[in-house]
Amino acid sequence: MANPTAAMLVIGDEILSGRTRDSNMHYLAQALTKQGIDLCEARMVSDDKQAIVGAVQALSASFDHVFTSGGIGPTHDDITADAVAAAFGAAIGVRQDAYELLAAHYRRQGSEFNEARQRMARIPEGATLIDNPVSIAPGFTLGNVHVMAGVPAVFEAMVASVLPTLTGGAPLLSQSLRIQRGEGEIAGPLSALAAEFSDLSIGSYPFQKDGVYGANIVIRGAEGARVDAAMTRLAALFPQS
Repeated sequence: MANPTAAMLVIGDEILSGRTRDSNMHYLAQALTKQGIDLCEARMVSDDKQAIVGAVQALSASFDHVFTSGGIGPTHDDITADAVAAAFGAAIGVRQDAYELLAAHYRRQGSEFNEARQRMARIPEGATLIDNPVSIAPGFTLGNVHVMAGVPAVFEAMVASVLPTLTGGAPLLSQSLRIQRGEGEIAGPLSALAAEFSDLSIGSYPFQKDGVYGANIVIRGAEGARVDAAMTRLAALFPQS
């Protein structure tokens, strides 16, 4: 049986402008691989409501799970919650349990629970909350879309909260071999190997160092015995001197 599929939607002008470097996709890909959920697509969109709505609807219809990051904070440009609600045709408003979590948090800090911070308690109708042990403000799941913060530490904590609730498949196993030959030289044998082991993913990642060309060949699959067999054949095709 095929593994469940997933997509990621990274939201924010700061990502697309280059002001902020995204690390959340890298983290999510690794976490999903261990869970046996295949991350198949990633998109980045600006802080534009219609762009977010369109991306959420398209990805939600195409994959088992969608993970978003960014745009659920207290400022005027944090519009992800409203956009996801619109994508599902759901009403959105301040939710009491989220409000109480935040109110207690700011009371403990001795900080004002002002109108801007109260915005983070706005949750679409029908959603379930995603726990946030780092900064308390919750994410949420609506349908098959898991809406999370963009701050890496918070995003990672939310992923840790969500993953145990999801049914995964077979974790992806991988092995790699570094070959000191150019891709043009290894392309033919590698193509034949990929055809022989069509149930596996065989990727070639070239490098150049000190004038020497080579490639790291990575073999991935769900069955360890098949990955071992393909790696044995690969090593025989390109013996290391």
